Amino acid sequence: MIIGVPKEIKNNENRVALTPAGAAELVKRGHEVYVQATAGNGSGFADSEYESAGGKILPAIEAVYNIAEMIMKVKEPIESEYDLIKEGQLVYTYFHFASSEPLTRAMIRRKAVCLAYETVELEDRSLPLLIPMSEVAGRMSIHEGAKYLERTFGGRGMLLGGVPGVLPAKVLILGGGIVGTEAAKMAAGLGADVTIMDISLRRLRYLDDIMPANVKTQMSNDYNIRSQVKVSDVIVGAVLIPGTKAPFLITKDMLKTMEPGTVMIDVAVDQGGCIETTVPTTHDHPTYVIDGVIHYTVANMPGAVPRTSTIALTNATLPYAMDLAAKGWKVACSEDEALRKGLNIVNGKVVYKGVAEAFGLPYNEVSGVLR
Repeated sequence: MIIGVPKEIKNNENRVALTPAGAAELVKRGHEVYVQATAGNGSGFADSEYESAGGKILPAIEAVYNIAEMIMKVKEPIESEYDLIKEGQLVYTYFHFASSEPLTRAMIRRKAVCLAYETVELEDRSLPLLIPMSEVAGRMSIHEGAKYLERTFGGRGMLLGGVPGVLPAKVLILGGGIVGTEAAKMAAGLGADVTIMDISLRRLRYLDDIMPANVKTQMSNDYNIRSQVKVSDVIVGAVLIPGTKAPFLITKDMLKTMEPGTVMIDVAVDQGGCIETTVPTTHDHPTYVIDGVIHYTVANMPGAVPRTSTIALTNATLPYAMDLAAKGWKVACSEDEALRKGLNIVNGKVVYKGVAEAFGLPYNEVSGVLR
């Protein structure tokens, strides 16, 4: 198969979809890998490294899209890329369709085969291609929360872990999945007073067993959230419903009950956010303030640590990419139920229910496009 790796052009997105090591594995199996010039620079991978791995460098993004049967990306195509995508071309990336109707309709119009990293799902309901970036984003959320809690960034002027004789900051984490767990680990390690909420009592029992003493668990409901936001210094939104828009757990009226300088990090921003006042931001301008509350809502948080993120992402996506390249998407998805769940839009048809429901579009059973 001919595989294309374009340079990411979303604001401050320094990741790349494939490391030179990943390219070498694909080439070793008889596939052709074309990488856009300087695509790996932001992650510290030079063009020469891809060439040494057997890849070929193309000068422009148009050339990559034109030659490739499968496009490997990190983030969803942006508007300037829509018309580069060919009918029947497999695009393998994070899409988060439910948060963008224009993107959804564009991919329907282009009749692409859209396989979304974030909806590939194993039998135990885990999301193997979302986990590595969730781990990065969860850990980063605490870094950013601690930074913006500083007075120089408009925060309350608190050290997350306090010092002897001074109480630590209170951190509230909404969601006990991968993001929430990683955020809790980091916050606890820095000495913060952490509360993690989830709607699953089973998950809360597990977290209560594995977390240190400065992490408490509480059932997530509107009453408890309203009580906790009043006394929290850093709030992390870590809610995910695969393939569909995240629910608003923090509403606009709650902001007035918070202390000025409270910091909120909405990691769910890719799925529309779990905070009603969330508006996606970029690494250039990561924050804004409403009612004295600092909002950090960068839609590609792991892009700030691209070396770590690119290697972690390739570790997860490469085995599936090799399967897709060896068998073609129809056979690979027919044989692998987890991969099949990654199909969202195929040849103009929406085959993922959450996407169809988000925009009132016709839903088609995925089995119909695999025949």
